[in-house]
Amino acid sequence: MSLDPQHSGRLRKAPENFIDQDGVRAVFREAKDGRRDFIRGAFAAAMASAAAPAVLAQSNPVPSEGGDPNILNLPTYSKGLGSPVAAEGGYGKPSQYEANVQRRPSPGLTQTTQASVSFAPLQSLFGIVTPSGLHFERHHQGWWDMDPSKHRLMLNGSDEKMLKRPMVFTMDEIMRLPSVSRFHFIECGANTGMEWGNVAVPTAQYTHGMLSCSEFTGVPLKVLLDMAGADYKRGRYLLAEGADGSSMTRTIPMELVESGEVLVAYGQNGEMLRPQQGYPLRLVVPGVQGVSWVKYLRRIEVGDKPYATKDEAVHYIDLLPGGQHRQYTSTQECKSVVTTPSGGQVLLDKGYYQISGLAWSGRGKVKRVDVSVDGGRNWRTARLQDPVMSKCLTRFTLDWAWDGKPALVQSRAMDETGYVQPSYAQLRAVRGTRSIYHNNAIQTWLVQESGEVKNVQLS
Repeated sequence: MSLDPQHSGRLRKAPENFIDQDGVRAVFREAKDGRRDFIRGAFAAAMASAAAPAVLAQSNPVPSEGGDPNILNLPTYSKGLGSPVAAEGGYGKPSQYEANVQRRPSPGLTQTTQASVSFAPLQSLFGIVTPSGLHFERHHQGWWDMDPSKHRLMLNGSDEKMLKRPMVFTMDEIMRLPSVSRFHFIECGANTGMEWGNVAVPTAQYTHGMLSCSEFTGVPLKVLLDMAGADYKRGRYLLAEGADGSSMTRTIPMELVESGEVLVAYGQNGEMLRPQQGYPLRLVVPGVQGVSWVKYLRRIEVGDKPYATKDEAVHYIDLLPGGQHRQYTSTQECKSVVTTPSGGQVLLDKGYYQISGLAWSGRGKVKRVDVSVDGGRNWRTARLQDPVMSKCLTRFTLDWAWDGKPALVQSRAMDETGYVQPSYAQLRAVRGTRSIYHNNAIQTWLVQESGEVKNVQLS
């Protein structure tokens, strides 16, 4: 396809902040009364009020005739000294013109902000790495900034024979051990959970934003278990425990640890973990839902059976159509989402656009991503940008010429095991509509004739 700039389309970004504080309070009141559909209505009303005329969306557009003053007139920054080095402190921050790109909470999900979620702005990011300051959050009792000099990690067994040498590590001792650094995605099991029954939220940030990807640095957990003399024949499960007040405890199958993938991590994106991400120590369990990546990690116990803790026997379970529920379904199946164009954005012109999005699989590498602009009738294979790594986000792109007519944009990922991302009809045939977790259905964005992009679902 010719990349002629004269025929390239312009795109207006999605508004980031949909609801003011009065709207937040209203959503909380309605949700408390059981009216969860009010969330969708509140978002829709906010979207309508936030939409600006297309002419206002372009700041300093190029004039149709005459010279461009942004070239002809020398700007101030070309005629004088800039700000001094480290003028705003020793830790850098984004441009003031990007200040609207933020994590956002979703009102009405929970009754307390300490046990809630903030969503990563996927539609505003590039590549595969999520900046640490934009990484999504999920807390069960709020976050803490813990003193690393006082933090300890204890290894013990469910009986005295599970470990030859129960051990306690300080942070200094862990950080002196040989380390590894790996890129992995982390996704909350409830990501896209509000969409099980119907469309609920408007943008990729809220539909898929409980997802991030980082370079994690730490020590393979197997190294620590080897030091403690773990009995790998009897000890086929681990209990991971966090130090915060939520009593977060999760069962980890030993085969994941034996592969060497599971890390006791202290680093993220080249620096220490942020407090919101578990500083000073967290578990990294690639491919498994985020709740198992226990933050503020303080204890590992080796046992011979699953522990059936509260967050795996009552919560984080899959409710099936017949009323039964599945437990220990932790793997995040193959999934993808188009981030451009996506909900809340506006296509301002006919012409060339680059469809772009993210794909991932908890079972390994993404092998292929297909894209459709007609609701799944026809598919084209997208380009996968390097690097393509196991259990890591993969960026895909596809050239598209929009003719100004309505379009239904979808992506469908396949991983190296041959698993293909399902449609909503296929997923609901097995799982029903009453679940919360592990919604990996194909996402559909409707591009209207006006260029506005909306979240829709196809029956």
